[in-house]
Amino acid sequence: MLEVASAAQEAALGVNFADIYKNSEMYRQRQRDLLQAMGSMYAAVLFIGIQNSLSVQPVVGTERMVFYRERAAGMYSAFPFAFGQAVIEIPYTLIQTIIYGVLVYSMVGFHWTVSKFFWYLFFMYFTFLYFTFHGMMIVAITPNNTISAVVSSAFFPLWNVISGFIIPKTRIPIWWRWFYWISPTSWSLYGLFSSQFGGITDTLDSGETVDDFMRTYFGYRHDFLDVVAIVLVGYSVVFCFIFAVGIKTVNYQKR
Repeated sequence: MLEVASAAQEAALGVNFADIYKNSEMYRQRQRDLLQAMGSMYAAVLFIGIQNSLSVQPVVGTERMVFYRERAAGMYSAFPFAFGQAVIEIPYTLIQTIIYGVLVYSMVGFHWTVSKFFWYLFFMYFTFLYFTFHGMMIVAITPNNTISAVVSSAFFPLWNVISGFIIPKTRIPIWWRWFYWISPTSWSLYGLFSSQFGGITDTLDSGETVDDFMRTYFGYRHDFLDVVAIVLVGYSVVFCFIFAVGIKTVNYQKR
């Protein structure tokens, strides 16, 4: 029932986001509409991603208590339990991505090509997935749900501010730019923005092409997509691995 409710919620969110940012198909001509279309992806990454991270924590926290009991009885092993917890999120996240992606992509007015639509779903999928695994990871290394929510929330403001949209990479102070490169949300936006708007040679009302604007203002290169895809997959794997190690090595059970 939780997954069905979540899917319905994502459908409602998709319609709301698409309704806010609809008629942005003029992004090839007007800089304002280009930024508006980018804003739809920025809002989705932060809003839905954080929701995924926080909503999975109570579920994993409850199941961890069951795992403590069953491991003490010799019934469960840590890594199979962690593997099962991680794998079950993969199809749910895929359903979430498809529901949201199809609704928003069509209503906002992004360019319909196979490659652009595939990249959109790919980057959204692994963004939602690493946020989910991040929430699970925090649960594995903290003693209870309250603390895990607080620890998770400490990451989100920085992931938001230094994501490359509010403050573009080219304008981030050099002594903070290292955090841009280790922040997963910056890679998500890099992939989403570059895949949808990179390589477009239409001229904006500012006198520059869409591709030139993406390069000069945001520092995004369309030919960097393969690297971005590998990094996002890597974040999901790393967060999942730390979750498994945390489940195995950290035990807050009180006798």
